[in-house]
Amino acid sequence: MGGFGRGFLLEYPKGYRILPFLSHRSDRLFLVFIHSHFLIPTIVSKVFLLGANKEIDRAKQVVEVNQIIQMEGYSYDRYVVYEIRKNDWGIAYKLINLRTKDFQTADIIRPLNEKFGIGYYYDSENPQFMDSFEVAILLQQAHGQKQAEQDEAEKEKIRVEQVKEIGGKRFAEIFPEDAQAVIVARLKQDDSDRMTDYYAHSTQRTVILGFSKHKRDIFPEMRKHAPNLEETEYLAEFNEDYEHREKYSMGDGYYLGESKYCGWIIEKVKVYDRNRTIEDFAYTAGNENNIHLSKTDTTPPSKPTEETKGGCILVEYSAKAVAVFGDTKSIKDELKAMGGRFNSHLTFNGKRLAGWIFTKSQEQQLAYYFGLD
Repeated sequence: MGGFGRGFLLEYPKGYRILPFLSHRSDRLFLVFIHSHFLIPTIVSKVFLLGANKEIDRAKQVVEVNQIIQMEGYSYDRYVVYEIRKNDWGIAYKLINLRTKDFQTADIIRPLNEKFGIGYYYDSENPQFMDSFEVAILLQQAHGQKQAEQDEAEKEKIRVEQVKEIGGKRFAEIFPEDAQAVIVARLKQDDSDRMTDYYAHSTQRTVILGFSKHKRDIFPEMRKHAPNLEETEYLAEFNEDYEHREKYSMGDGYYLGESKYCGWIIEKVKVYDRNRTIEDFAYTAGNENNIHLSKTDTTPPSKPTEETKGGCILVEYSAKAVAVFGDTKSIKDELKAMGGRFNSHLTFNGKRLAGWIFTKSQEQQLAYYFGLD
């Protein structure tokens, strides 16, 4: 049994050995019995709390029905025990939160005078009880609240399906057949609790800004779509601090914005299956205010030209290079960031002209940046 799990073997009465295993809860230790060479699944009611260095027998009842207990750690709410059930694992205490009237279940309740860490506790020295009639009324109110929540959830489910049906058709109409990615803006909300070292964020709103004909993550392309939404206009200006490259385990990929925890960010959502993408964006597109496309994204594409609105020209300079000519002073930092090199001795139309030189592999990226694709 060497290396089996993370436990260690202890001698046990004749023919048995005991193998402790850590559970998914790091403060608990479960026991598994081994007879001869076979692992026998044995249900035991005892657990060992590593941090508190204490064994708990879950088959031993510690509180009574109608007794008040409290939570320590995540919150300090008080609960009343309205039912006690016995099962193969021990005892399950059915609880009602006195503040929220939510139902909870606890399998371990410890004495308050032995408090250690997060958990449910009871006052063993001065136990408190509710009147059984009051508990009955509270239980009725809790069931009514739960039923109301379920009814509301069912109504919300129906509403969401109706919105998705409308949005799916709407998104399919604007979704180009050759699109390889959807460019979106997301409003992030910080859900972290730094007091408990909990870090998280959620998306409060998603806005469709445009589409891309490739799957590569290019920040200039994201900046190009930033003006489509008033709230993200400021992201159109080059700022290296806004460029986040988190393509690693547990990372959030490429996104443009100040922070992934709060405020607006822009990112690309790759398309691998057209129907699945339509399904994914159906709810978002169900609200017309969540679609902010530029004019070029909503009208049939016209034949691209070399000259851009800024007066810059993108040309094929040689078999291995492309060049950008024109008034590039205001975008020099972005051209440099894309791998360009300024050269004052280039030639264009037989004349010497200053410009930026790029490798041929950068042509598509530049075309997207200047709006030529």
